[in-house]
This record gives sequence, C-alpha cells and structure tokens, in this order.
Amino acid sequence: MEKRKIVILGAGHVGTHCASSLMFRGLAQEIVLIDADHEKAVSQAMDLDDMGAYLPAKVIIRGGNYEDLNDADILVNAIGRSRRPGETRLDMFEDSVERLKDIIPKIRNTKFSGILISITNPADVIGECLRRELHMKRSRCFSTGTALDSLRIKRILEEKTGYSRKSIEAFCMGEHGDSQIVPLSRVTIGGKPFFKLREESGDTLATLTVSSLQQEVREAGMTVINGKKSTEFGIGIALSEIVKAIFYDEKKVLPVSVHLEGEYGQHHVAAGVPVVLGQNGVEEVLEILLNEKEKQEFDRSCDVIRGYLKQADTLLCEK
Repeated sequence: MEKRKIVILGAGHVGTHCASSLMFRGLAQEIVLIDADHEKAVSQAMDLDDMGAYLPAKVIIRGGNYEDLNDADILVNAIGRSRRPGETRLDMFEDSVERLKDIIPKIRNTKFSGILISITNPADVIGECLRRELHMKRSRCFSTGTALDSLRIKRILEEKTGYSRKSIEAFCMGEHGDSQIVPLSRVTIGGKPFFKLREESGDTLATLTVSSLQQEVREAGMTVINGKKSTEFGIGIALSEIVKAIFYDEKKVLPVSVHLEGEYGQHHVAAGVPVVLGQNGVEEVLEILLNEKEKQEFDRSCDVIRGYLKQADTLLCEK
C-alpha cells in the first residue's frame, strides 16, 4: 500500500486539530508537524500519538522539519496566531504575510511536489500568495476558503428550519471573511429550493431573511472566538474532508478558495467557489447560476480580496 504522508506547518490549535481529525478518520499513514517552536511540535505529536492505541488504524505522527516535504503528498499551511476578539480575518493580513516571508524560501528549498492546502487567515489572500510565490498550478495550491463557513450555514439553517443539516445543500462563496455571500437562490432543503420552502411554510420560516442569515454566518466564527479564544474543531473536519476527497479520488464538490481564470467573470483573484476535488486536487471549478444581487455581492467580495493581494505583492517584494 502506498504511504500517504501529510506535513502540517503550525502546531497550534488549528494545526493539531487538523492532525487529530486526520488521525480519527484514518486518512494518513504518516503525519509530520513542523513549528518554529520545534519542542512544541514534538510535544504535540507525542500527545496525539498517545491516543493512537485506541484508533482503528496505525498512524505515525511526529515532529519534523522541512526536509519532510520532499516526499509529502499534502502540505497543510496552518501557521500564525489565532484571531483575537473584535478582529476581522483581514486584520491578520500583515502578520500572516510576514510569516510567509519565512516559510516560502524553506518550501522552495525542498523537492515538494504534492498538493498545498492553506488555512492561515486571511485564507484567500495567503493561499493565493503561496500559489504565486511557489509557481504552483491552481489545481495543486488552494485554501480551505469558505469550506468552514459552509458547515456553519448548514448548522444555522438546521437550527432555524428544524430540518437535518444532512438534507441541506448550502455553501458560502467569496471571501472567507466579512464580505462572503450565501447564495440562497442555490440552497435546497430535501431537494426543495429554500425560497420555495419559505413561501410554503407560512410563519415558520417567514422571518428568515437573506441579510439575517448572511450576518449570522459571518459572525459565527467571532462568536466562538469571543467564547473560547480560538476556533479549531470545525476547520479540522473541513480540512480532513478535503483531504479525503483527494486521497480517495471522490470527485466531490466542496467550496474552496481557488485562483479564478475567468470563472464568474473574475481574473487575478482567488475566492471561495464550488469545485470538484479528486486525486489531482481541484479538477474543475464549477460555475453555478447566481441571481443578479448575488453576482454583484460576489464581485464586491472578490474586489476586497484583490485589493489585499495587491498589498501582499508589495510586502513580499520587500523580503
């Protein structure tokens, strides 16, 4: 059997919860944690390894270094600090770009030829910066983008409607941040369009408005941060779902932030859109029909990301 090896940069809340999710689901035979604090990476790996005796599959997990990228199938970028109460993800921009200046040369100096999945916020900007600086194809370098937000809108809709989230088809698009959109015209519950269901449900769903749902999903991450100072479990399962789709060549449709080459009329930007994920990474970008208002909101979200990408280009040139 071919060994599946995953390297995770960053052994903090996000990186270690990604590792634990991968271990619980038996998606990798080897997981390597790399952190600027090597002792922390080693200790986190040891702590995770202690639960190995009760897992269904054997997983080697250890602290390592950038040489481990030479034969890695997937690299997960989870460097950086947690978002603070009151901060937007874009407020983390300069700090995250500074960290890129450190890791990009180290990645370049390896023989890494796998798939890079970035989580570090602001996710759309950092993922696209890595793709550009490492000269990678968009299919093999992207960020988790709105994958986590899409889990949140399903949870919120389940709470509001009473229907199981497993019967809800919904996702977020655009920025993994305050300008993201929920294209409710494309949301279905049990196969029935959301707006049709609301129309038929009378007072039950009448209070659910586009703006209120948009706002609630945008604020969901900060609600968690205000309560516990970090988010970790949701992004861990979102990352492992993406990895599963790749390793098992599932051709599964999930929303991630990928470089757009004319899709949705957008160029020179990466944004959250539904894609087909398989063994080659992003194998297809799906263009879904948005109504006019949703298209305008998506365009505005892309403009926000594009503006920060221009700033990032300038900052990375100063390295």
